[in-house]
Amino acid sequence: MIDICFNFTHQAFRGDEREVLQRAADSGVTAMIVSGSSVADSAEALALARRYPEFLYAGAGVHPHHAREWNDDAYDDLKQLAADDKVIAIGETGLDYCRDFSPRDLQRAVFERQILLAAETRLPLFMHQRDAHDDFLAVLEPLRDRIGNAVVHCFTGDRAMLADYLDLGLSIGVTGWICDERRGHALREAAAFIPDDRLMIETDAPYLAPRNLRPAPRGRRNEPAFLGHIAKEIADCRNTAFASLCETVTANTRRFYGIG
Repeated sequence: MIDICFNFTHQAFRGDEREVLQRAADSGVTAMIVSGSSVADSAEALALARRYPEFLYAGAGVHPHHAREWNDDAYDDLKQLAADDKVIAIGETGLDYCRDFSPRDLQRAVFERQILLAAETRLPLFMHQRDAHDDFLAVLEPLRDRIGNAVVHCFTGDRAMLADYLDLGLSIGVTGWICDERRGHALREAAAFIPDDRLMIETDAPYLAPRNLRPAPRGRRNEPAFLGHIAKEIADCRNTAFASLCETVTANTRRFYGIG
């Protein structure tokens, strides 16, 4: 399995980096992609990918929470990071109207700039959307034909939202949200309708630890070792065998990111 979203730059992992990666490998996770959420965070993601090249790849991007940090140098700084072979995606980028940590008009402008960066670098685009579906489509759709592979990560929507993304040729990342009996109902229904060749899996660690994982991880810290638990839940929702699902999503991820 490959975890397409691992927030390994988070301070929660600084005390046991190697152990976290080894537990992931022992559980069948062959690679992890470390997301970048700001220019500085993206540089750290790349540094971690260089430190643990046998496990990690990196993304370079500015999360909508950090859109207010965008400046005249950000585009070129990300482009320079993206030139490294270990950087295999632009992102995490997109829109988040749930918390509005950055002004919405600025989020949209920064999202558009990173779509154009993905077009220029010809790297896959790794996207975040929360409570901003209509504006997300309004920014992305006019530029969709300028970029190649693109994925909506941590998809939590319903079938109608899924249809909009599939119509744009997007891939879909599913997290441990599907394991949440309180709020995962729409996703559990929609998961069965994601085409086999558009599905990828992720932990979004240290966030979104599967609620039905027993025993619960200490401090509710999620980590890539739990990716198999998420995959089993997805397989159940899709009425498919666990091994078959793992084979499918791993092949999808390798093809999407060009991982040999």
